[in-house]
Parts: sequence; structure tokens; C-alpha cells
Amino acid sequence: MQRFDEKVVLVTGGGSGIGAAAAKRFSAEGARVVIAGRNADKLHKLVAELPADRTLAVTADVSDSGECARLVAATVERFGRLDTLVNNAGANIVGSVAETDDETWRTCIGADLDSVFYMIRAALPHLEKAQGSIVNVGSVSSLGGGWSHAAYCAAKAAVANLTRSVACDAGKAGVRANTVCPGLTVTDMVSEIMKDEALLEKAWERIPLRRAGEPAEVAAAIAFLASDEAKFITGAALPVDGGQTATDGGPEWGK
Repeated sequence: MQRFDEKVVLVTGGGSGIGAAAAKRFSAEGARVVIAGRNADKLHKLVAELPADRTLAVTADVSDSGECARLVAATVERFGRLDTLVNNAGANIVGSVAETDDETWRTCIGADLDSVFYMIRAALPHLEKAQGSIVNVGSVSSLGGGWSHAAYCAAKAAVANLTRSVACDAGKAGVRANTVCPGLTVTDMVSEIMKDEALLEKAWERIPLRRAGEPAEVAAAIAFLASDEAKFITGAALPVDGGQTATDGGPEWGK
């Protein structure tokens, strides 16, 4: 028996990076996995690497509440249940308050916060039946502010507190909710940062392990929180950041 045999896991933002790594991890541990994202080509490429009878790709924009309801319905129609929801979809939008216009603000809040709320709301009835779990992918920005990421920091902080509220409200039904808070992780979202040696040297001064994380390392934390090994953990915000939040300062990406 593996940890997720006979379980159904839905991962948003699953086409690449942390989401793709999480989908692969759950599949390797026996789960039936639904992978959602906006890029159909990326989704189908990933699905081709996984067992066809245990994998479903759904193209969806989870910043839209109707799309979230459709995604959950497609999951239950295909696999009959939903045990774990992983909210990984999001966007890293750069800009101070002064630099962020209305459209950019709404785009960031839609991608990083609205999507989490809509997906949880749509999935909760099924998670309650399964006494399942929710793992939201936040950020070190869920735990503290940073330079030149006003909308992103606001959204990710809200994700962590929304998760705590869900843990309180849904706990009586046996549903757990936790947040994983990655630090700098090697994904497409930070590809430009990873090319900037001077910026990386600043980062290493604030990351005790002096390196970026790998998507598979974050996926391991997600799988742990979703598993029965963490069945008395709910409402937590777990840093997976090489020690960054253990130091006395946050990232200085824009300074």
C-alpha cells in the first residue's frame, strides 16, 4: 500500500513547476490525479508521462468561479470522489503599490487568491464526504512582506489566513487545510531571477542553505501534509524555504 492508493487528488496550476511535481508525486504514490491548468499543451505533455487510467487533464482558468465548479464536477464524474485539493495556480506579479494599476491588482488577486477561494468552495462538499484535505501553495510572502511585490504579498498572506479559517470551519467535518510556503524555487515563474548572479548573491545572504529549492522538494511537503501522516495537522503554514524565514530579513528582490 502507498499513501494515496485509491485516493483522488486535484492539482491546479499543474502544467509545470511545483504543480507538475506534485502531480507526479501523488501519481507515484498511487493516487488518481486530475491536473488543471490554462495551457493544454503542457497538461497533455505531462499526462503522457503518467498512467492513462489514473490521470485526467482539464483545461481551466481557476480565477473564474464557474470554471472551478466545472473542474470539480469533471473530477467527480471521472473518478467518483475527491480526497485532496492542491491549490497551486498563481501568478508572481512584480510592482510596488505605486507601480500597480487596477488591472494588474485584479489579475494578481484573481490568480493568487480568488482561485483558492473558488476552488475550496466548489470542492468542500466532496472533501467533507471523504474527510479529505486541502493544501494551498502560498509563499514566504504569506509570512512577511517584501520589496516590489505589493499585490502578490497581499494575496499570498490572504491565502494563509483563508487556510486557517477553512481549517476552523471545516475541521468539524474532518477536513484539514494547510499552507505550504515555498521560498525561491526553480520554476518558470522565477526564470529571470535565476539568471541574475548579483540578485542571487543577495538571495544567498538571506537563505541559510544558499540555494534555491527544487519543485520536487516542495511537492514532498505537499504530499506529507495531504497524507495520513499529517492527520493531526491543520491550519499550519509550513515554510519550505531553505531557512529564509528563520533569518532576520525577507527577500530584497527589488531593492
